[in-house]
Parts: sequence; structure tokens; C-alpha cells
Amino acid sequence: MAKAAKSKAVGSKTEALKATKLPARRRKAPPPPAITKDNAGEALGFYRQMLLIRRFEEKAGQMYGMGLIGGFCHLYIGQEAVVTGMQSAIEEGDTQLTSYRDHGHMLACGMDAKGVMAELTGRIGGYSKGKGGSMHMFSREKNFFGGHGIVGAQVPIGAGLGFAHKYKNNGRISLTYFGDGSANQGQVYEAFNMAALWQLPVIFIVENNQYAMGTAVGRATAQTELYRRGESIGIPGVQVDGMDVLAVKAAGDEAVKHVRGGKGPILLEMKTYRYRGHSMSDPAKYRTKEEVQRVRAERDPIDHLRESILSVGVADEAALKALDREVKDIVTEAAEFAQNSPEPDPAELYTDILVEV
Repeated sequence: MAKAAKSKAVGSKTEALKATKLPARRRKAPPPPAITKDNAGEALGFYRQMLLIRRFEEKAGQMYGMGLIGGFCHLYIGQEAVVTGMQSAIEEGDTQLTSYRDHGHMLACGMDAKGVMAELTGRIGGYSKGKGGSMHMFSREKNFFGGHGIVGAQVPIGAGLGFAHKYKNNGRISLTYFGDGSANQGQVYEAFNMAALWQLPVIFIVENNQYAMGTAVGRATAQTELYRRGESIGIPGVQVDGMDVLAVKAAGDEAVKHVRGGKGPILLEMKTYRYRGHSMSDPAKYRTKEEVQRVRAERDPIDHLRESILSVGVADEAALKALDREVKDIVTEAAEFAQNSPEPDPAELYTDILVEV
């Protein structure tokens, strides 16, 4: 009788576990909304944010060439629509983290351009007091849990943040960004598995800029439809035009609703493109100049939004030029602040290495 009761209990537990599994579904990305006078303010906000990231990264590239930024420096030029659209879909208190191509994410979550640029130049006024550099900045105030230099290492950390949100039952979600080069890492699949098993509130976002560190996706990846990577464990996936900020926002809104509604993780593949090399030291000879020029001419996220704004008359050329001047002033001020901020004292090597709790 005891054996039968035990068997019944085990069976009940097994059925309960089965009930938590979600069928894998490939979802169609929602259509991007048209720009109207009702959402004109949002569209102009997107334009300004993407322009700030673009101008900041252009200035960072110049300063790197002048020797004012050392170490590695990975620019986000071309991918601005991804983080801009996703940031607009989340709420205050939601967490996010990414890999080493992280400057755009910092600016999008509201980190001050002066502090970001000062960190790039290794100055005490930087977000990590000049000790982290381009790849390792954090802001607890903005719930930005860092750029991470090890390929794919941030993905299980993002799942861990999702676990913390679920454990605390605080209603928050975790945005976990990674690149197509990270998609083949074992720890990424381990994180997927745990997130699916425990139904964690995580949006996994693969920014597929198509070349990883310098190898085309098709040469390194057997399954090039990266949004399908969670199918076997029940994580639904969506492929999104990552060069259209309105498409990103629409997909982001649906993903946030899914995850915040307690339905577990979701995977968004953002099809995007980086105009510069993998890092500042990469001449990007694995692709033609004509290919880059074609993408710039036909799919640039900022130009595309600009044309849409002008075509529906929610702003004119003068207003957009004024936004550009405003953004350039912010970036110029950030560069001046960085160069005038002192270098950290050598004693800073021994700070921030242990937290007393």
C-alpha cells in the first residue's frame, strides 16, 4: 500500500512537471506600426536616441584613433535600432546586460554619456572609475549589469537575474543580449535549459549582425535561423527586422507581455548589421565594401526612420537638424569631460574587489 502511494505521488509529480512544459512555437513578428501624429513623440524620441548612440560611437572611434582610448573597443554603429526599441518596451526596475559591444546599451538605459566616455578613456569620472574600460561598465542605479568580455558568459548571468526576479516575485524581467557568435556556446544552451525548466522571466535577444568576430553565420552555424534555437526545450522564438526600430518595439512589446505574464522565456533574433569591424583593430576584409555601402543605403535604421518622419510630416528638416545639433553638443561635452577627468589613483587597484555583506 505504501509502495502504491509512493508510486502515485511520483506519478503526480511527473504529471506536474509535464504540465509546465510549453510547446515550442515559431512566432511571426508583429507588423511595425505606422508613424502618425499620435505616436510622433515616440518616433522622435527613437530618432534622437539612435542618433545619440551613432554620434557617440563615431566620436569614440575618433578618440581611439587619437590614442585616447586603449584596449579593445567594439562599436555599435548600425545596430542602434535593437537596443532603442527594446529599451522602450520595458519598465523601470527591469534588468539588462550584454556582451562587450555595450556602449549603445548604456546610453539607451540612461547612463550619462560623460561617465561612459570617461570610462572608455580610463578616467576616474567613468562608471567603473576608469578600471573597466570599454567592455566592463556597470550601473546599479540603471539596473545595467554590465558589458561582459567573455563570449556568451553574460547569458547565464542574465538567466540568474531572471531567477532572482522570480524568487523575489517582484514582477521584473531580465533582458539578456548576446551576439550570433555567442549562439554556439554551450553555456548559452545551459542557460536556455534552466530558464525554460524554471519558467524564468527572461527575454533572450540575439543581435545577429551576421559576422560574429569575422566569420559569416552560414560558415559557422548549422542552423542559421537563430530564433529556433530554443525549440527543443519549449522556448518560443521570433525573428525581427533589427534595422527597423518600430519593428523592434512591436516585437519587444509582445515579448514583454509574454514574459511578464508568467509564460517563461522567449528568444528574439534581431537581424541587424554592424558597419564597422568586430573591433577597432579589425579591417573587416571578410566582406566587401559594396556590401556595407548597400546596407547603409538601403537599410540604415536612422535614415529609414528619418524618411518616415519627414514623409508623414510629424517633423521637418529644421527640427531634425536641431536634434542632431543637440546630440552633437552632448557628445562633445562628454569627450571634453573625459579628457579633463583625472586618471584614477594607483590605490584604486585595491578598491571594489570585495563586498562586505
